[in-house]
Amino acid sequence: MNKSSFVVLFSILFIFSLSSCRTLGGVQKETAPLDYSNDDVIRNEIKRINELKQVEPVEAYWRSILLGEENVKNECISYLEESGKKAFEEKDYITAWRFINSLEVTGKKLSDIDSEKIEKLIKEDVPGFMENDKEPSSVSECIKATVTILVDKGIKITNGSGVPDRVLGSGFFIDKRGYIVTNHHVIEDMVNPSYEGYSRLYIKLSGEENDKIPAKVIGYDSLSDLALLKTEIIPEFVFSLGSSEELVSGDKINVIGAPLGLESSISEGIVSNTRRKLIPTGDVFQIDAPVNSGNSGGPCIDKSMRVQAVVFAGVLQAQGLNFAIPVEYLKQELPFLYAGGEFNHSWTGCYGHTKKSGSKKTGVDVQYVMPGSSARLAGFRGGEVIQNVNGIPVESLEKLQGMFRERGPGTIVNVEYLDESGEEKNSYVYLSKRAESPALEMYESDLIENSFLPLYGMQLVPSSTTSKNYFKITRVLESSDAEELQFSENDPITIRKVRIFKEDKYIIAQIVTRRQKKNLIDVGMVLGTAFDGPNFF
Repeated sequence: MNKSSFVVLFSILFIFSLSSCRTLGGVQKETAPLDYSNDDVIRNEIKRINELKQVEPVEAYWRSILLGEENVKNECISYLEESGKKAFEEKDYITAWRFINSLEVTGKKLSDIDSEKIEKLIKEDVPGFMENDKEPSSVSECIKATVTILVDKGIKITNGSGVPDRVLGSGFFIDKRGYIVTNHHVIEDMVNPSYEGYSRLYIKLSGEENDKIPAKVIGYDSLSDLALLKTEIIPEFVFSLGSSEELVSGDKINVIGAPLGLESSISEGIVSNTRRKLIPTGDVFQIDAPVNSGNSGGPCIDKSMRVQAVVFAGVLQAQGLNFAIPVEYLKQELPFLYAGGEFNHSWTGCYGHTKKSGSKKTGVDVQYVMPGSSARLAGFRGGEVIQNVNGIPVESLEKLQGMFRERGPGTIVNVEYLDESGEEKNSYVYLSKRAESPALEMYESDLIENSFLPLYGMQLVPSSTTSKNYFKITRVLESSDAEELQFSENDPITIRKVRIFKEDKYIIAQIVTRRQKKNLIDVGMVLGTAFDGPNFF
């Protein structure tokens, strides 16, 4: 069973009486696709497109493609061209790239400017992509390229006494102008709008532990747990970024940081595994180099002194069970982090898994599409197998998520796929801002019998005309919680209550079932799933 879900069995005689629950149904809804044969729908959609042009011209253009009205589409193309050129002239290269690349993907190329040229301009000034003449050549020099992060939160009261309240972490220089990479969770209080207390951000250089140097947050991403900082000093040494794809299980690595506040500590280990699903949008490394509180945000370096990953977690109760974020994710996000503010991931409103033929990965199996999502509006219904995006082969869900991460929201992609009958098709899909809680949004946007597929891995259909609580399973996804719990097609399900725990970010379903694989014994169960997980895209 994956880490985001759990189940508890109890007697059928137990009375479901937990408080703070939401009754079945309620605000759930099923959003129907737009009917472009209806004149009123067309008029309303044209009005919406014209309004969207002012705030999100790429989405307006995408909707005009779906609508199919040539005059509306041509107006959107002209507006997008003008807006892209204006953003380019103002050196807002990320915005210019979004606009121009979206036109190119749909076959509209400008003669005097292209997205490839803009992409080069974007990376010219971005930390981590610039020429590095301060690269460390020894472990001692690597330590000098690493810093201790200190978030001073003032004083807190413990047992009636005031004690310093601070967060310690690690970071490392990636640019001679003073740019530093660390974890988002280290500096979270500096950017969390709900935090109302005092906080100040400092760094400490190696060998100068008593000197606190002010720093500021430039950009951050809570989902990938990355942040870019800036301090007004010239570092002695600066790390170069490697390529995580070069690392395999068994390769030796070193971790540098400030475990338990002990600055400039270095530990050695190996990469234990390169595919652990601990963040929603990709795999992370498992390493056995010792990691403790204070190591978060420190560099994981290879034998060539290049950064291959960013340390972000360790299991205190399990020796040698520690984790690091691949540097590829950092490299994909750096242009957005450098632009400033929060980096938002993109998605299409789908749920699925990597499709396999034997041991070979052959694409992404779309198993569920949320009503009202961009994928649904583009024609996806579930059962499709995505094979290419913008002409690039997509053999796995991880590859698809990486492509989405690199593009960010607010762009159009050309998705080539096989439909349920095996016919090759393609659709233009708009990448919107990723939902903060994908599972919750799917639950609230669809009928309960459909939402149980992305939540728990089972497709339901109503089995009673007199009660909305009775269902029958028609499909069980492979490797899902439903399969691990040995549910089968035609098993009856009675849903008693569904509870939403917003603070803990969980959805709990209280059910009664009679599983065929368990001798048809009536049992009560509690199914749970997190608001987010690795299969939403």
